[in-house]
Amino acid sequence: MDELGSFPFAAGQFISTVAEDHNGKQQTRAYSLASAASGNRFDLCVNRVEGGFFSNHLADLTDLPPGGLIRIHGPHGHFTVREPVSDSIFVATGTGIAPMRGFTQRLFPEDGPDAGLDRSGGKDIWLVYGTRHESELYYREHFESLAARRPNFHYLATLSRAPESWTGLRGYVQDHVARIVEERAARMGQALPLPPIDPASPPAELKFDIHAYICGLNNMVASVRERLAGFGWHRKQIVFERYD
Repeated sequence: MDELGSFPFAAGQFISTVAEDHNGKQQTRAYSLASAASGNRFDLCVNRVEGGFFSNHLADLTDLPPGGLIRIHGPHGHFTVREPVSDSIFVATGTGIAPMRGFTQRLFPEDGPDAGLDRSGGKDIWLVYGTRHESELYYREHFESLAARRPNFHYLATLSRAPESWTGLRGYVQDHVARIVEERAARMGQALPLPPIDPASPPAELKFDIHAYICGLNNMVASVRERLAGFGWHRKQIVFERYD
């Protein structure tokens, strides 16, 4: 953002990009910010879609060479980590990993005056990331390095079409999320499902010791929400952003 000294936003928000297609029609696409706020810079995670105008426009050097300009507006959205930070399960598939990278950069900054800080306050943070193939595990080195340095950050990558050589987790994210919830409840001596919360309780007074943040395609988001609801989780414990 060359014209701005800084571009403040909350990790997890998105921007809308604007450009004219080859027919002169204005196209707008929303992209989650794949970084925490840092001066006047930000990152996007763009998955090239065959025949799609905007992903190819952003990825093709002929359309947008280094130093090229793109119009945006934002930031927008409320998919942000709730304060105070609780134990949290980040759940993502595909490019839904973008806001999760922003979350981790915000909670565990690696650069600047706050480098080395743990803004989670020592809370357990799980990232459950599902893709079909190992080659689609975006930002893998970042998350693995963070998990190696931070004992309270847990990176769980799972493949739905894993080859025999894959030694990591297999299957769908909702199953691994369920296991995290069950094992945590056992450690804390909690019985599942949790007792229901009085519907008369004012929303401002609701306090939770764990939240889930989910980003991905609608079917995945719905499946994870359903599993968590089955454990007695309240809807305000489940924060999500979905796209199709």
